[in-house]
Amino acid sequence: MIKSIGIFCGSSIGKRSVYRKKAAALARAMAQKELDVVFGGGNIGLMRVVADEMMLHGRKVIGAMPRFLANKEIAHQKISEMIFTETMEERKRKIIALSDAFIAMPGGFGTLDEISDVLTGYQLNI
Repeated sequence: MIKSIGIFCGSSIGKRSVYRKKAAALARAMAQKELDVVFGGGNIGLMRVVADEMMLHGRKVIGAMPRFLANKEIAHQKISEMIFTETMEERKRKIIALSDAFIAMPGGFGTLDEISDVLTGYQLNI
């Protein structure tokens, strides 16, 4: 049974408002299905939109973030739980381990790397 969704998405809000609107709509739909979210832990971009909307609807939000990013003051301070890691690779592993399913939204190279890792793991039955 799927209980938590790993979300891979941009640390940017995007140039078009449709990205923000769709991120919020996705979060509302997940909350309505009583799902929780695991994400990169950022207080910026689409990551923040998803986290804030999920919390607005009373859902659990878990972030995973390397300490060096948190030190740049981009860690979301109001989520349910923040897990600090040492590396980006460890962050990715933590998100994957805590999630039952995954969604990739618009993002950059990091988003592509994250969802590619999930797909490769699935292909190799890991």
